[in-house]
Amino acid sequence: MTTQVDYYELLGCSRDADAGTIKSSYRKLAMKYHPDKNGGCKDHEAKFKAVSEAYDCLKDPQKRAAYDRFGHAAFQNGGGGGHAGAADFGAFSDIFENIFGEFMGGAAQQRGRPGARRGADLRYDMEISLEDAFHGKATEITIDVTSACESCSGSGAAAGTQAKTCATCAGMGKVRAQQGFFVVERTCPACHGVGEMIAEPCRDCRGEGRIDTTKTLQVNIPAGVDEGTRIRLAGEGEAGMRGAPAGDLYIFLHVARHSIFEREGTTLYARAPISITTAALGGAIEIPNPDGETYTVKIPAGIQSGREIRHRGAGMPVLQGRGRGDLVVRIEVETPTKLSAKQRELLEAFRDTETGEECPQASGFFDKVKAAFGG
Repeated sequence: MTTQVDYYELLGCSRDADAGTIKSSYRKLAMKYHPDKNGGCKDHEAKFKAVSEAYDCLKDPQKRAAYDRFGHAAFQNGGGGGHAGAADFGAFSDIFENIFGEFMGGAAQQRGRPGARRGADLRYDMEISLEDAFHGKATEITIDVTSACESCSGSGAAAGTQAKTCATCAGMGKVRAQQGFFVVERTCPACHGVGEMIAEPCRDCRGEGRIDTTKTLQVNIPAGVDEGTRIRLAGEGEAGMRGAPAGDLYIFLHVARHSIFEREGTTLYARAPISITTAALGGAIEIPNPDGETYTVKIPAGIQSGREIRHRGAGMPVLQGRGRGDLVVRIEVETPTKLSAKQRELLEAFRDTETGEECPQASGFFDKVKAAFGG
């Protein structure tokens, strides 16, 4: 067969020829080289087969499109015959995967021994205190996980035996079948995608190469972690099938609510209620910090509710870095709800001496109210 000769050249057509032109050219050549008209000439018989093959491809829009793009490679290994079996169209499948692989999850790059399927990743949620997040912490966790079977060293086969390559899929774990122009790939029904068959499975793991176990792990929490910080323990996830690599364990940290502090990144916020006398006369308050120190915050006289006083470098540590954030104290002036007779008397005396200049915002507000309603 002259399968490497250009189909358009065989039919004497240009590559942009329409279907009618291709059909007409084929009929003329078929009549010219038909074996019945040439006394069994071997050369004419070969020519007749070649032009028939060319026409069979170019008359089909889908096959013609594949040929225009990939040439004869589109139909190697039986791909153009329409009757290829499970292992007869590797070349065309490779082309298809190269085109669509990146859109289909990189299938073309994931082939290999299916039995070496990596174990699944696992998630563990851990709650820690703000103090733990500040200082860091070394702790232990206990998880239920599948681990490699010690009896068979993860192979899944009984001692003294070993797995054999699956004859149905030739170790690929997948079988392929062509349906028209497309190649359909599915998991091998014999080995269920593993690519190997075990004649005598391990009794402990029943051929899976892994068993359910309880594992205790050491976890190091670095200083400065925040809500949602993820710690990865490589290889501590689910064991792979039959000796394949294990997955990873991801620990997600959740910082418990604190009775004093709220956190935004590396900044700590503390709400500090103070009395009206401290607000009016000034003073100082002490704020305990997660670092174990107690910070003295000076209150200026005449401070108002909502005012924030910032203490530089007294906040949370920077994760995997240097320095610390700030401590921000939010002032809330608290009005007394219980007064002794003496305190009430003093406050009433103070009120009798007010001129309006003591609280300019309040005085200004009432002046605006009077002006708005015509005095």
